[in-house]
Amino acid sequence: MASAVKDTVNNLLEKLHLSPTSGSAPPKEPTADELKAVQSQYESAGQSHVFTFWDSLNTAEKGSLYQQLAAIDPNHINDITKRALNPPGKEGEDRLDPLPEPATSSVIDSKQDDLNKWYDAGLDLIAENKVAVVLMAGGQGTRLGSSAPKGCYDIGLPSQKSLFQLQAERILRTQFLAAKKAGKEGEDAEKVVVPWYVMTSGPTREPTEKFFIENNYFGLKKDNVIVFEQGTLPCISNDGKIIMETKGKVAVAPDGNGGLYQALITSSVVHDMSTRGIQHVHAYCVDNCLVKVADPTFIGFSAGKDVDIATKVVRKRNAKESVGLIMQRNERPDVVEYSEIDPKMAEAKDPKDSQLLKFRAANIVNHYYSFRFLDSIPQWAHKLPHHVARKKIPYTDIDSGEFHKPEKPNGIKMEQFVFDCFPFLEMDKFACMEVRREDEFSPLKNAKGTGEDDPDTSKRDILQQGKKWVQATGATVTSEAEDDGVEVSPLISYGGEGLDFLKGQTLKAPAVIEKEKE
Repeated sequence: MASAVKDTVNNLLEKLHLSPTSGSAPPKEPTADELKAVQSQYESAGQSHVFTFWDSLNTAEKGSLYQQLAAIDPNHINDITKRALNPPGKEGEDRLDPLPEPATSSVIDSKQDDLNKWYDAGLDLIAENKVAVVLMAGGQGTRLGSSAPKGCYDIGLPSQKSLFQLQAERILRTQFLAAKKAGKEGEDAEKVVVPWYVMTSGPTREPTEKFFIENNYFGLKKDNVIVFEQGTLPCISNDGKIIMETKGKVAVAPDGNGGLYQALITSSVVHDMSTRGIQHVHAYCVDNCLVKVADPTFIGFSAGKDVDIATKVVRKRNAKESVGLIMQRNERPDVVEYSEIDPKMAEAKDPKDSQLLKFRAANIVNHYYSFRFLDSIPQWAHKLPHHVARKKIPYTDIDSGEFHKPEKPNGIKMEQFVFDCFPFLEMDKFACMEVRREDEFSPLKNAKGTGEDDPDTSKRDILQQGKKWVQATGATVTSEAEDDGVEVSPLISYGGEGLDFLKGQTLKAPAVIEKEKE
């Protein structure tokens, strides 16, 4: 009964966009019977060392550790650890091929009529409130010199907009464009909604929620921005034991971007989508400043093919670029890692165009899902493999009770990859759309000054895109520096549309276009 009440309260807090632990009283120490039940679980799993320091903990620490341990199934952890460390062997060599032509399209060489058809169909679906967006935003800006969620990061644009704000404003713009196409005005236009489901991690949930509140959800309605949290898994020592970070805390790590699927179910996101009538879902990573959120063309293309998963790709820069590729593996869709491709295969040319690589569809973690596929997660989530990453994990020595920061890897973190479910599909339920890198992909991975995938390249790519849009209207852009460009607010243009008012004007870069009368 108590558990049911707790679940009900937590679900209510989820709907209010609050973390169940935010500002709550410290957990109570368990009763003797509760403690005994959990201890017996860990003893039978050979993990009883997690209680080594129990008697030295205070009441609050005991309550916190009990709560953490009670939420973990040690036998399940043993099982997935064993499978991750000893993956099933392969029977023979994998057959790797490019995706079949019927499963692919490219904005680079598609007919304009097809692009227009997909775009209009996508806007129609948005206007019918059948489209949602899932954002994977669990990462911190550690490499950028910030402990804040990466989505809060200011890449140095003249407007000082964060990644979260740019993406929120693109959602607002798609809602506007869809309502306009459908002839909806006033209150009817406001009813066109693309709900935004933001997946955070333990360290980023609270600051993400705070950032949205402080910025009034960037103009989106609070009820349509749903923040939820991905799961974690215990870190495991090299001899298979759960690692204790402190005397009263298990060392844990996020379960990877593939943890998205389980989190969509446990956080009731799929249920919320169902109640809203969502049929089509766009999912992407927070660090891409150019991402076309809820892209009508991509939605229309994917829905028109009636696939369960579609993915955007960009052309691989060259044969040596270390990037995963979307391919067929044994006649199933999959992502093939760079390390799995030998030099001969990497350098092979397309038989139809010798200027292109045969295997060039670079994965950018930008996906479409049918709702029916997400609704089926409970049927296949258990089949997703766990991958091992050997890491230096701070720990408390069980014998001495001393805290250590190791200088070399002392254990493993386990994670799942978001693309590991691709092979569950037949090829006729999978599709791929090639897009221009300069238009849609500029990830923020590295510290400022690195020269690649850093704040300066993100800023440059947005300003150059805006400059290109403005010049396409017939405006002139003058600048003193080559990288100077124009920042066009997503509130007035999603993909270059709506800028005709600039025709004939001369703009001095760097410039910001926030509204029609600048």
